[in-house]
Amino acid sequence: MRLTALLLLLALCLPVPAHAANLDTMIGQMLMAGFRGYVVDADSPIVRDIRERHLGGVVLFDFDVALGKAKRNIESPDQVKELNRALQSFAEIPLFIGVDQEGGKVQRLKDKYGFRETPSAKAICADGDFKVRVAGFTVGATLSAGGFNLDFAPVADVDVNPDSPAIGRLERSFSSDPERVTRCAGIFMEELERNQVLSCLKHFPGHGSAGTDSHKGVTDVTETWTEAELVPYRELIKAGKAEMIMTAHIFNARLDPDHPATLSEKVVTGLLRDKLGFDGVVITDDMNMGAIADEYGPREAVRLAIEAGADILLYGNNLAYDPDVVAKTHALIRSLVDDGTIPEARIRKSFDRIMRLKERLQ
Repeated sequence: MRLTALLLLLALCLPVPAHAANLDTMIGQMLMAGFRGYVVDADSPIVRDIRERHLGGVVLFDFDVALGKAKRNIESPDQVKELNRALQSFAEIPLFIGVDQEGGKVQRLKDKYGFRETPSAKAICADGDFKVRVAGFTVGATLSAGGFNLDFAPVADVDVNPDSPAIGRLERSFSSDPERVTRCAGIFMEELERNQVLSCLKHFPGHGSAGTDSHKGVTDVTETWTEAELVPYRELIKAGKAEMIMTAHIFNARLDPDHPATLSEKVVTGLLRDKLGFDGVVITDDMNMGAIADEYGPREAVRLAIEAGADILLYGNNLAYDPDVVAKTHALIRSLVDDGTIPEARIRKSFDRIMRLKERLQ
């Protein structure tokens, strides 16, 4: 009797098998979104998205950009832990609960909220492997204790341009040496995994040479990007460490003369999947960023991202806030499938990859 009850409990906790999931569930799993609030309940918009649209994941921030206030999701360790517990309690399929916790200038869980901060990627890599391991473990332990299971880190960009406004100037890159980036990123990932936290390499195929910030608009690296920026991705994929990779909203005419990387089948499928052999989960950078939102309509951006090969579309919902962003995007994807623009088999392929990764969260 006890064995039967245990088996039933385990079955209830496992993700929905691909063959058992309907189209709306599969579409929902392809979306991650940000939201407002320190607490949630059954009437919260994000909870409705989780329960009714099978939202696949959420991302937490401490600062609300649209409001210009440090009042979003993060107030204290106990509050964050309870928020994440509540979010998971509403999910039929376990959520990815992610956060940008790189260290240095990009960490949402700050000392002023009661969390332990870590130095920048550049600083710890320069100090040696042990410092990288300590920082990675600290981040992993902090996230795990708070109920997070995904860190949008480490940055695998090579520090080609130390004055790059989004990377080099913020010390987000480990090094200007691709091999050193590979080693430090790999160590950081090992320590996240030790704490049952998934990692996400970013920003493919390399944002380190950019002279502008893709948060604000088109970022063209055609004349500055080199294949050396692929080294960390290639080596970490080959080593079996890469489980999720985030695309960059950068434009490189030598890779695709028509679309930025996030929306490029040549980059995501041709380069990342076919040439580098990555079969894990591909997630877009924030689709609300200027390089996408200011250049493409919502339907076109969604269509191109999925056709390119993205498995998860990320909407930080922070640069501009829309409580209905998940509902609108879910409906857009459903309409693209219903009118035959995107085959259901394409949705199922992404769902399968997502479920394989979520099984590691059990």
